[in-house]
Amino acid sequence: MQPVQPRVEPFYHEPTGTFSYVVRDVDGTAAAIVDPVLDYEARAGRTGTETADRIVQYVRREGLSVEWILETHAHADHLSAAQYLKDVLGGRIAIGGGIREVQQHFARVFNFEPAFTPDGSQFDHLFESDERFSIGGLEARVLATPGHTNDSVTYVIGDAAFVGDTVFMPDGGTARCDFPGGDAALLHASIQKLYALPTETRIFVCHDYSPGGREPRCETTVADQRRSNIHVRSDTAIEEFVEMRTRRDATLALPELIVPSVQVNIRAGRMPPAEDNGIAYLKTPIDVLGGAR
Repeated sequence: MQPVQPRVEPFYHEPTGTFSYVVRDVDGTAAAIVDPVLDYEARAGRTGTETADRIVQYVRREGLSVEWILETHAHADHLSAAQYLKDVLGGRIAIGGGIREVQQHFARVFNFEPAFTPDGSQFDHLFESDERFSIGGLEARVLATPGHTNDSVTYVIGDAAFVGDTVFMPDGGTARCDFPGGDAALLHASIQKLYALPTETRIFVCHDYSPGGREPRCETTVADQRRSNIHVRSDTAIEEFVEMRTRRDATLALPELIVPSVQVNIRAGRMPPAEDNGIAYLKTPIDVLGGAR
């Protein structure tokens, strides 16, 4: 029996190379939003909702009912619009259970307020590996795919897999593994989980940085990845991958928005609480975060 083909509408955020998605039940109005982006102007510390409002307009135009807002992980390169979209459209914000470890680490780095509890309770639901859920009549399941981060998950919804940063398009390879909790050997194992899915499974990536100057692309297949991924094909040995990934990661600068992104994203898209002057602040730790210079 062939898996259902959900309707998938992509939304591209050019400043961060991020793809967000609306996934729709084929026979109803139920929908989920995957990895939504909040606009952020770093020079002014100013947020905006223009990108998220494109999703709002689409959902309303199509008469959809948002049941889930799904994060593949706590992103380090863009701020999440999950809380904004929940306020406007409803739905439950969910992420992988590994977010607890990410929160524990970064709550210390940023010296979060004592009231912050690193137990994932800021999210409406924490998924564990192999957990199943539904989007209307669509059946979905969660694959834990750590390695890039230890909270990374893939959402398999019908014949579509939303992989976050586990892999990019085949000519983009794979994501870095040098963040706290990252592990190249774990990423290799996670990719093997993806490669074990049916070869026709559609893979939707979270980022595309247009290698060679081509147009941004968001969709590939398991077969394409197994055959053509420039970092890890179906026959790439774990030792070869770990050596490549470790060497490459040592040359990478940190993402431009990692400092604001992490502080917001581990709060499920909320800003830090306002201080006694009514203003919320994002902190910058000095000489703490790594990355090539």
